[in-house]
Amino acid sequence: MKLLRYGEAGRERPGAMDALGHIRDISSVVTDVAADALLPSSIARLRALDLAAFPLIGSDVRLGPCVAGVGKFICVGLNYSDHAAESGMAVPSEPILFMKATSAICGPNDGILIPRGSQKTDWEVELGVVIGKPARYVDKADALSHVAGYCVVNDLSERAFQLEGTGQWVKGKSADTFGPIGPWLVTSDEVPDPQNLELWLEVDGRTYQRSTTQHMIFSVANLVSYISRFMSLHPGDIISTGTPPGIGMGQKPEPVYLRPGNHVRLGIQGLGEQNQLVASALLA
Repeated sequence: MKLLRYGEAGRERPGAMDALGHIRDISSVVTDVAADALLPSSIARLRALDLAAFPLIGSDVRLGPCVAGVGKFICVGLNYSDHAAESGMAVPSEPILFMKATSAICGPNDGILIPRGSQKTDWEVELGVVIGKPARYVDKADALSHVAGYCVVNDLSERAFQLEGTGQWVKGKSADTFGPIGPWLVTSDEVPDPQNLELWLEVDGRTYQRSTTQHMIFSVANLVSYISRFMSLHPGDIISTGTPPGIGMGQKPEPVYLRPGNHVRLGIQGLGEQNQLVASALLA
């Protein structure tokens, strides 16, 4: 099942994609795509709906973030060995974790705002994992049962904020619009193997990233289990699982960063596509 949220920013309504690819309003049965609506029992109830009986929504509607009320936006650094190499960093022996402010979250096709003072705004296509059942000290073998579904994430980053000066990753990852999620949340029953998904990203028609989640150092199951040792995970929490090579910072002979007017397009096999135009925060 593909769950989504549509409408004006801050006033989105819950929806689902029917078998013909049309958006249906499901606000009569669920208040939002968030929290308890992501529990296994709730997902099972939603899957049983006859979506053809629900109001049809036009295809030109704005899509909001596919999950509301995100409690934690947890990111994994350097989870592809070839990305670590292009970044000039060692392959980690265990997952590198950091947080992204939830205020960075926006819709999949909302514009990207380059922060004031930024010269090094970069892109990162990533597989997002949405928690659907509370997880605390879970075994790897049971970890995927705690996943409600998956989505596309663009883990936008300002490299100077992240790596220079005091070198705090959260500063470089948390600007407004730096966390597009969606277009929809694809429930886990439609993704039997999250370690076999193609992902890609292009800027102005040029492909920079193209890889597969097969190349992740730490699998989704490994990450859910590992993170649950250090903090409890709750329905609606998002884990962004790292990016493959091809980031702007890693381009040769010199880095390439986003500038106003760029068009960013990215997607993951079976999880949909995002499209973003880049603007300056000075104009916002």
